[in-house]
Amino acid sequence: MPTEYVHAHKEAHFESSDVVRDVVIGMSDGLTVPFALAAGLSGVVGSSHVVVLAGLAEIAAGSIAMGLGGYLASRGDSEHFASERRREEREIVERPHDEEEEIYEIFEEYGVERVESASVLTALKRNPQAWVDFMMRFELGLEEPQANRARQSAITIAVSYIVGGLIPLLPYIVLTTSSMALPVSVVITLLALLVFGAVKGRMTGAGTLRSSMQTVMIGGLAAGAAYLLARLLNTGGH
Repeated sequence: MPTEYVHAHKEAHFESSDVVRDVVIGMSDGLTVPFALAAGLSGVVGSSHVVVLAGLAEIAAGSIAMGLGGYLASRGDSEHFASERRREEREIVERPHDEEEEIYEIFEEYGVERVESASVLTALKRNPQAWVDFMMRFELGLEEPQANRARQSAITIAVSYIVGGLIPLLPYIVLTTSSMALPVSVVITLLALLVFGAVKGRMTGAGTLRSSMQTVMIGGLAAGAAYLLARLLNTGGH
């Protein structure tokens, strides 16, 4: 075959799913919660200044809480992986026959007969480290977390929350009254939710239109519920 027709096969796979997950968590909550808070306060407070102060306080508290939650979750994943790996390392020494049977069972799930998988088992037994790696991935479905994953997750979620939270507050920063800022905030936040949902759907393969509509619906319902509740409580107070 002529060399000009030979092309190296390259598969394009998205390998930053953890980062995408963190951005999605931070941005979705950052757009929704401050948006709902600002909309709710707009129902009872006339000054944009009050809404901005409350919104900034919420963004600060929310970003810290979300970042800390991401940090603890990632630390938990790392600790769980390390604990399970130590257990597997013990079992291939103390219970090798049981571990061998588990390998046969794993291959049988893929339609591979015992006689066919015996050579793979023999190769794994020569390399205990590879044996443990195999069991971690195919028996337990666990992947080793990246180094510094907990810190990266905390920073990514916190920054995403701050970026998302500032969007609905921008009109309140520019305009003097909440009644003027609210409709502008609604428009730009729903547009941001629409774009964010579309990008998220494209990156995760969930579908651009479906993801964008779901994101807008969740954000809109949260803000609408907060606004109506604040108006009802304010009316009841009078």
